[in-house]
Amino acid sequence: METLQQTFGLVTDKLVEWGESLALMLPNLAVAVLVLVAFYWLARGSTALLKRGLGRVMDNVQVVELLVTVARVAVMAAGLVVALGILDLDKTVTSLLAGVGVVGLALGFAFQDLAANFMSGIIMAVRHQFATGDQVEVMGHFGRIEAVDLRTTTLRAPTGQKVILPNRKVLDDAIVNFTADSKRRVDLQVGVAYGDDLPLVEQVTRTALESVEGRTPGKQVEVFFEGFGGSSIDLVGRFWIPSGERADFLKARSEAIKAVKAAYDAHDITIPFPIRTLDFGVVGGVPLDEMLPETSDGDDARFN
Repeated sequence: METLQQTFGLVTDKLVEWGESLALMLPNLAVAVLVLVAFYWLARGSTALLKRGLGRVMDNVQVVELLVTVARVAVMAAGLVVALGILDLDKTVTSLLAGVGVVGLALGFAFQDLAANFMSGIIMAVRHQFATGDQVEVMGHFGRIEAVDLRTTTLRAPTGQKVILPNRKVLDDAIVNFTADSKRRVDLQVGVAYGDDLPLVEQVTRTALESVEGRTPGKQVEVFFEGFGGSSIDLVGRFWIPSGERADFLKARSEAIKAVKAAYDAHDITIPFPIRTLDFGVVGGVPLDEMLPETSDGDDARFN
């Protein structure tokens, strides 16, 4: 019975001690609660401004929402640290931060590829290298951008396949954006015979390319001779079209080929087949008939 009374007395003393400590802590507790409320409203206001500002520089809604959430959590975490400091729980804050650091380090090693793709997605959203709907070529793949999320970039190839690329590799690779500008140049290479009149070829080629439907009228057609080929004199014709679907580019190039071929036929300009000249001399320049020996009766073997 005496032991029970002692135990009851210890419990009562402990409860009284806790009550006194709580009474002494009530002012600090009230201040801590007010601090948390203040940081809550601060988080709401600051993240609203941040979301509005990021929306002006980023097109990726997912990245904007993620950055806003991170900022909100950071502000609330700062408020929690201040509140715990008011309650004289500094050791608890230190232990909490140490535990978060260890967990973050372990997660960083475990998910380093995921983290790299995640950060690459944020950098790509800030840089505005391309947007949804752009036609690009990256990592050897050509297609239209369908989506850019936090980890991957999705292309739709002209043949219909969906190509999913990791953001980390997309960021490190060269990106060719075909719709970043409002116009695109079409290069058409062709060869003409050595006997053709080159000024006439240049004029006919330019006129033919100027007749291509859909060509940008404000950009001049250019024709340049590039060199002496094995069986032709090579030239290139250049003209511009508005940027759009890949089918528009292919159609414009196809129309240019038909227009140049028809113009060459009308002016007797030859697009030669490959020609090979056989040389039978050791030094060179000796045709076959000079290499054939004469027969014993004096006749030339090449005529028998």
